[in-house]
Amino acid sequence: MPTRTPFAVPFRPTLLALCCSLSLAAHAATPATPQDANHSQDGNTLELGATNINADAPSPGALPPVYAGGQVARGGQLGVLGNQDIMDVPFSMSSYTEKLIRDQQAETVGDVLLNDSSVRQASGFANQSQAFVIRGLPLNGDDISFNGLYGILPRQLMSTDALERVEVFKGPNAFINGVTPSGSGIGGGVNLQPKRADDVPLRRFSTDISNDGRIGEHLDIGQRFGEDNRFGARVNISQREGDTGVDDESQRSKLFSVGLDYRGDALRLSGDFVYQKQQVNGGRNSVFLGPGLTSIPNAPSADTNYAPKWDSTSLEDTFGMLRGEYDLNDNWTAYVAGGAKHTREIGRYSSLTVIDAQGNATVSGSNIAHQEDNTSLMAGLNGKFQTGTVSHKLNLGLTGTWTQARNAFDFASGTQATNLYNPVDVTAPAKGGFTSGSDLNDPGITAKTFARSAAVSDTLGFMDDRLLFTAGLRRQELVVQGYEYGTGSRNANYAKGITTPVYGLVFKPWDHVSFYANHIEGLASGPTAPETAANNARVTNNGQTFAPARSKQTEAGVKVDMGTYGATLGVYRIEQPTQGYSQLNSDGTATYVFQGDQVNKGVELNVFGEPVPGLRLLGGATLINTEVSGTANGTNDGNRAIGVPSFQLNAGVDWDVPGLQGVSVNGRMLRTGGQYADAANNLSLPTWNRFDVGARYNFKVDQRDVTLGATVENVANTKYWESALGGYLTQGDPRVAKLSATVDF
Repeated sequence: MPTRTPFAVPFRPTLLALCCSLSLAAHAATPATPQDANHSQDGNTLELGATNINADAPSPGALPPVYAGGQVARGGQLGVLGNQDIMDVPFSMSSYTEKLIRDQQAETVGDVLLNDSSVRQASGFANQSQAFVIRGLPLNGDDISFNGLYGILPRQLMSTDALERVEVFKGPNAFINGVTPSGSGIGGGVNLQPKRADDVPLRRFSTDISNDGRIGEHLDIGQRFGEDNRFGARVNISQREGDTGVDDESQRSKLFSVGLDYRGDALRLSGDFVYQKQQVNGGRNSVFLGPGLTSIPNAPSADTNYAPKWDSTSLEDTFGMLRGEYDLNDNWTAYVAGGAKHTREIGRYSSLTVIDAQGNATVSGSNIAHQEDNTSLMAGLNGKFQTGTVSHKLNLGLTGTWTQARNAFDFASGTQATNLYNPVDVTAPAKGGFTSGSDLNDPGITAKTFARSAAVSDTLGFMDDRLLFTAGLRRQELVVQGYEYGTGSRNANYAKGITTPVYGLVFKPWDHVSFYANHIEGLASGPTAPETAANNARVTNNGQTFAPARSKQTEAGVKVDMGTYGATLGVYRIEQPTQGYSQLNSDGTATYVFQGDQVNKGVELNVFGEPVPGLRLLGGATLINTEVSGTANGTNDGNRAIGVPSFQLNAGVDWDVPGLQGVSVNGRMLRTGGQYADAANNLSLPTWNRFDVGARYNFKVDQRDVTLGATVENVANTKYWESALGGYLTQGDPRVAKLSATVDF
């Protein structure tokens, strides 16, 4: 095994941050005098008395309140457990608000998740999708939930224009929400909350423009009406079009959403309908690594586009959901929800493979069609009761997700030469190479999946709920069917069941401190053996499906809530089965095996809120150690897993400038440690840094609120490889400056 030089880890800054967090915990029993003002969701100051903010959990159906400054919420939706306060659950989570989205001009979910030091992102496999890495493990867009429902969101890009919250749960979450549709999300999950009408009517128009001329408009209208404002409607319409910061790359996006709700004394109903269409022309894709490569070439200039001009993708999604909640009495609430999605994607993609350190490369082309029709349902019961001095919060839940995928492809024969640093304008390849045998305009069914589960949990409270113990089980069944391209004949079929437990402990020695620990498990569909191996050897057990893969996490930490700001510190260990591989036999055939493990160990620190009036912090640090075992013939045992950075640092600040009424400035630093791009740990990416800055000016014109904003992402236009997730490279975005204007009318 080759000798490897350990990646540099910034021990001193991290230790300093950890010490600060522990210092907060030590002094929280007698915290400093809290601020007399908290902030509402839109950032306006509300005068509060000496109220214990954590005294009561959020009312059923209501989103948890926000910390001072309005950037981060005090909790989020935890699947079968419902909306929870961060201090009352034995898990680590973050929830980012619509105010943060507007202040940072975040256009996609990926833009929002950049604020979390536990999360990094990458490009999809030769397409425009955003993939995420949470605690060093991938999360696909397919596996993000919408108001608790899986399987109904766009799988590549998701606009933020219709979102109220972006919630991040860290760690395996098979118990919380059930198994994900595509099996990713072992390191954590993301849930998106739709916008709802507030009691105060909203009429808001925004426009923005980038330095490359990309122009956007967004209309946001909300109104409540009827007796006691019981009925609400929220409509969002937006579009953006123009060139991006990457040379010869352009995007066009459109979104229309309607959110309706009814809130009665005992009954609450809501419905959401969303249509989203995205078009990307000349999109810069990921970079593949040739088999003979001995080192990773330096990243080209940040705005270089090595994708051919004919590369394009069209993404169209229509989805919606209905949800109802009914309070049976003061202690018990029943709920039911259902949703559906239709996705249509068509792309003319290019794939660039680098073959040497000088950036020489080859380009191949393909035409790929993908369609999905998914349905998702869930129902449950949440209740609380008392047995002597012990309180109980009981949760019962049922889920079911049906997915049907249609796919067709046409891979062009041959490749053309180009260079990473001096791209060649290669011609578009002709169709009719290696095809699926299906019509690209009407692709055939290639996969059907049905996942259903039942969950039960109880949170027992002792010592006036200062000690909380949560225990639960989820029984899950997976039915997976695969079909041959072209012929439609079934080539894979299995049904497997498995039970995943969860248990966790929260101890609150003081009102503002929670110590927590948990053991929770994840679940993913097992792989299906392919027909051929990488060297085209025939796989003897092709079509064999393997049992679902179980992942396990153990975590412990401390959370501090100082009223207007907070901090969390946690350590974790995640163990998950690695991907399968084809093992060559002596007769020239291969056998597909599914074995081995990947273990990620980490330390996480997060700080958020407004420690002093007018100064908002949002930052954190994550250290990750990863190791694989059980690899083919033990060749790579002990190596780091592909695409897992050694550390991740975030430092964000938003400051109201004294003496300049309504003026705020902000800045953010992202620093990510080295990571390997191959299983043998011979190819590595260096540490990278990115800096963003921005400013806002809030004022009134004729009693109407007006906000002018400016943001510059990647100020230094740094060129860097952002991720090696999947064994291919994603380049970081170039410098982009954006101006925006918002008026409430």
